[in-house]
This record gives sequence, C-alpha cells and structure tokens, in this order.
Amino acid sequence: MSRQKSIPEFAPNPASDRASDHRPMEVASANSGALATSGSDLASLFECPVCFDYVLPPILQCQSGHLVCSSCRPKLTCCPACRGTLGNIRNLGMEKVAMTVDFPCKYASSGCEVTLRYTHKTEHEETCEFRPYSCPCPGASCKWQGTLDAVMPHLMTAHKSITNLQGEDIVFLATDINLPGAVDWVMMQSCYGHHFMLVLEKQEKLDGHQQFFAIVQLIGTRKQAENFAYRLELNGPKRRLTWEATPRSIHEGVSSAIMNSDCMVFDSAIAHMFADKGNLGINVTVSMCNCS
Repeated sequence: MSRQKSIPEFAPNPASDRASDHRPMEVASANSGALATSGSDLASLFECPVCFDYVLPPILQCQSGHLVCSSCRPKLTCCPACRGTLGNIRNLGMEKVAMTVDFPCKYASSGCEVTLRYTHKTEHEETCEFRPYSCPCPGASCKWQGTLDAVMPHLMTAHKSITNLQGEDIVFLATDINLPGAVDWVMMQSCYGHHFMLVLEKQEKLDGHQQFFAIVQLIGTRKQAENFAYRLELNGPKRRLTWEATPRSIHEGVSSAIMNSDCMVFDSAIAHMFADKGNLGINVTVSMCNCS
C-alpha cells in the first residue's frame, strides 16, 4: 500500500540572487523520493520476524537489539534472529518512533485501506468490516470463520436443520419452550435480496428464573443493517407485546445485545401467556428504511 508524504515547501528568499532562489526547490525535489520511501518503509521496521505482525509498545528487545511482538515473545525461549537471551530490555527509542508511524490495518490483505497510529489500531481492528466473519449461530460450538459471501453456504451445509422462510412478514415458531435449561431457537428469513437470522434464546438464572431474548441479525455489514428495521410481535387474546429495532450485523453478533437487554425480553410467565400448547409464535416483519 503506498502512502504519500507531504513535502515541505520552501519560500524564496528575496535577499538571495536568482541562483540561490532556486536552490531550495532543487533540494526538495532531490529528497522527495527518499522521504516517500522512508515513510512507506518505516512501518516495516516494526515487523515481528515470527508472525510478521507489528511490534507495538511496550517494545522489548534482546541484547542485540532484535524485536519480537508481545504475542510471540511468551512462546519463545531465545531470540529468533540471533539465538541470544531475550531479556527485558525496553527500547524507548523505537517506542517514540512508533508514536509517529501510521500502521496498516491487520486486514489490509482482505481489502482494508485504513492506516492509523498504533494507539487506535486495536480498536479499529475489533470492528473492521474486513475482519473474518464468525458463524452467526448462537452458542460457541461452531468455530467456523470466513468471508461474508461464504456465510450462507456455510449455514446451508453445516447447519441444515435451520429453516429458511421467504418474505418480509413471517411467523417464527419456537416449539417446546418448556424444555429445561438454556435453549436456542434459530430461523432464517429471506427478503429484499438479503438474509436475516432470527434468534430466540432462553436463559435460566441461578434462582430458577427464566428469561427469553428475541432478536434479528442481518447476514451482512453494519452499514447494510442500517437500511432495515424489524418488528417482533407476540399476539394473544386482548394483549400484544411488540419490539421494534434495527437488525444487528452478524459482525456485531447478538451476545452484547442480549447482555444489555437491547432486544425483546420477556420472562416465562409472559411466554406462557402467549404460547399455545408449549409452542410460541413470534410475528416477524422486516422493512426497508427510507434512509437519506
């Protein structure tokens, strides 16, 4: 990835003759290539020789001055460059240089063009749209990761039991809601050329109290999710419970939303009030937003 460096402009000195007026501009022209080269190569000085990620502060060196990143260092018994003792020598000079360097995102090879200072690098990479997508199914049993385009093929081959309904207005039927312990119900909904995953999660607290959490997530990016809205409805005789929100991107997942109750939340008493013979039907409506 190339990076342009600004070249300082030199104003002509009125007291100088014509030859000396042009001399500063000649110096700038001669040095411009060196400045650009040194700028683009500066980040490479921080590459870890083991994983090729960047060595970021706090930076430790071996007795010969070689650097290794903080992730690889605990796994090594000696310096990978000189086989000397790793030691705990702090390289304050390189840390000062690191403060001035714009590092590329770790997902640059996947298409991210962002460069930023190391103090903001980790925060950006945690939410970078080019980072790998994890399997959106609730629970931690599936460890799959891949590109956005590969998510649906993965779900269709590895999670064949998930039902996929067509249309913007469907009924999500969760069967046997009286099953003991923590239970997840999952269904896919396809409309507007996109795929949505509907998740109903039941949690059982230590005191035996049960809570249900219902939410919709888009198989897409956060920017794409902002173009949609969804509505969940529980309907019963003379009563209705409704939740409306923007779907979450599968990049965000549903764990944090459930933890913060940023979804439809109801307890077992409410669930039984709307259930029919242990089965709970949730009306799901997805609509497009008129976003400017």
